[in-house]
Amino acid sequence: MVKYILNIGFLSHASFDVMNEFMDREFLDNSLMEWSIAAGIFLVIYIAVRIFKYLLIRYLKKMAERTSTQFDDFLIEVVRSSIVPMLYFGGAYIALATLDFPERAINIIKIAMMVILTFYVLRIITSAIKFGVYSYLDRQEDREVKKRQVRGILVIVNIVVWALGIVFLLDNMGRDVTAIIAGLGVGGIAVALAAQTILGDLFSYFVIFFDRPFEIGDFIIVDDKMGNVEYVGIKTTRIRTLNGEILVMSNTDLTNSRLHNYKQMQRRRIVFKIGVTYQATYEQLQAIPGFIKDIIDDVDGLTLDRTNFSGYGDSSLDFETVYYVETDDYNLYMNMQEQVYLALFKKFAEEGISFAYPTRTLFLTMEKAEQLNVMTATPGIGNNGADTNAAKQA
Repeated sequence: MVKYILNIGFLSHASFDVMNEFMDREFLDNSLMEWSIAAGIFLVIYIAVRIFKYLLIRYLKKMAERTSTQFDDFLIEVVRSSIVPMLYFGGAYIALATLDFPERAINIIKIAMMVILTFYVLRIITSAIKFGVYSYLDRQEDREVKKRQVRGILVIVNIVVWALGIVFLLDNMGRDVTAIIAGLGVGGIAVALAAQTILGDLFSYFVIFFDRPFEIGDFIIVDDKMGNVEYVGIKTTRIRTLNGEILVMSNTDLTNSRLHNYKQMQRRRIVFKIGVTYQATYEQLQAIPGFIKDIIDDVDGLTLDRTNFSGYGDSSLDFETVYYVETDDYNLYMNMQEQVYLALFKKFAEEGISFAYPTRTLFLTMEKAEQLNVMTATPGIGNNGADTNAAKQA
């Protein structure tokens, strides 16, 4: 029995020696024991991060169910997509820090870690900016339209944030960013001079977004062009014309033009004039404003402002009427105006009132003495046009 126990002890001691010999083997200047310790550290951190992720997301989901805001959902997404990966990479960096590497390898690991952390931090910043802008627009009217408009600005903001992040990263890596910034400044001036039109359209895009002279869906008229705005981009704006084609205009042209926007119009003011002939009687002239008032009042959606006998024209007695169409719909306006014109035509026919059109009446009068002179032959002129005095002398 004692001999058996001694044999087992001898074998265990031998196995332990073999294990120590195996663990003392080196890989990349570090023993397998040191690699095992580093792997154990990473495994512990990995498990801790998984537990942290589970508990935190579970808590945030419960909190999100009790609130109506989207901030909780934003936090959950940031934790999943950015914070947890950063913690994983941080655990790997801590584990690798327990090992001995050459100076060059250590610098490569540090640079890689700085690049990874910078990437995720910039990702969080851009996500926060996007969430803040969209949250603000969600409280506005026509939020979906405004979200489409703001995409161009978010692209520019992301470019600026990433550019600053890269400069910050290069500075932490020991690079001389002063020369880089100076080069960017000189290059920026050269680009600005070469792309004045593009930059002008870009700033006009900012004017359109912040000042909002028009938005997507508005019906606008620019010079002799008109249509509905379908897209507002960084350089151009696209308008669907009444004929159906797409009109592409630069943002600078739009901001420099006198633009009529009919989307914000609450009601339409209409002025129309009619003329009747001078053969109309005094009583008919007195009655015409009343006829027009009754016709307009009978059409739903119209509000009369005034109607008056406005003056004496070259060939007509003129009346001017002003009324309001209580809608911005152009088709409804045309239908209502048609009702007014047809009813007015019918009423004038019933009352025997004639519409005037450009005419001119000539009244010819002749004095009595002039009539006698015309009827009597002129002295000295014969019937055949010969000189009668010359005939008598012959």
